[in-house]
Amino acid sequence: MMNALSPLVQLVDDDEAVRESLALLLSTVGLRVAAWPDGAAFLEGFDRGAIGAILLDVRMPGLGGLAVIERLRGEGADQPVIMLTGHGTVQACRRAFKAGAAEFLEKPVDDDLLIETVHEAIRGHLRSRERLEADRGARERFGRLTTREREVFALVIQGMTSKEVARALAISPRTVETYRASFSAKLECDSLALLVRHYAALAADDAA
Repeated sequence: MMNALSPLVQLVDDDEAVRESLALLLSTVGLRVAAWPDGAAFLEGFDRGAIGAILLDVRMPGLGGLAVIERLRGEGADQPVIMLTGHGTVQACRRAFKAGAAEFLEKPVDDDLLIETVHEAIRGHLRSRERLEADRGARERFGRLTTREREVFALVIQGMTSKEVARALAISPRTVETYRASFSAKLECDSLALLVRHYAALAADDAA
C-alpha cells in the first residue's frame, strides 16, 4: 500500500483519455498520480512540498504548459518538469528547457521511456531535497557559533595550527583548543575534512 510520503506525479493534460491512460500506467509501477485537466487548476491546487515530478502537456486551452512551467520557476517550485507534446517544435523545446524543464517528450510516448524518465526525475528531486535539507541543517548549526568561534573556525579550516591561530588572534593556544572543541560539538563534526566540506562556504559568506 502506498503512503502519503511516497513520490507523487502531477499529471497535467486537458485530454481526459491521456490523463487516464498515463495515470494507470504510472500506478502500475507504484507511483501515486494527481491528475489535473488544466494549468490553472494545477497551479492553484498542487502540493509544492511533495517529492515527485510533473508531467505537463504543452498545448492546453487557457494556460498552456510553457506558461505553467515559467510560473512554476518564478514561484520557486523545485519539482522536475517533463514536458509532453503532440506537436513539438524547436522553439517550444528551447523555451521549455530555458524555463528549466528536465525533459521534453513527444506523444505518443513510449511506456518504458516515460516510466524511466519519470523515475530518473524523481531520483533527481530526492537528491536535490536531501542536499537542501543538509544545507539547511548546516546553516542552523553554523548559526549556533559565537563570533569568536567563527573567527577561530575560519582560520582552522584554512589549515592553521592552534599555535598559528593563537598568534593571529592574540589568544593562547589552550583557548584556541577550547574554541575548537566548542565549535566541533556545535557543528556535530570533529573531522577537519568534513568541516571544510560542509562549512567552508558558510564561513566565507560570514566573512564577506
